[in-house]
Amino acid sequence: MPTKKPGPSVKDDELYEKLRDEGNSKEKSARIANAAAHSSRSDVSHRGGKSPSYDDWTKDDLYRRAADIGIRGRSSMSKAELITALRNH
Repeated sequence: MPTKKPGPSVKDDELYEKLRDEGNSKEKSARIANAAAHSSRSDVSHRGGKSPSYDDWTKDDLYRRAADIGIRGRSSMSKAELITALRNH
């Protein structure tokens, strides 16, 4: 059991803390933990895959997606850097 509660918006504290320990951002950890709380943890990893790979997106599309989710420094990023930032967000 986690030693501290991350906050009332996080539905699965244990998974959240595990993801944070792995180095994930607070936002990403909360998003995954909450998705897992609404179903089984194993189902969460099987839901994705409907969008094409970021490698197939244009730089403009990657930039717009980065803007939508608030990635800082996106204006000076290359396509490869945008892909990395999006994958790690």
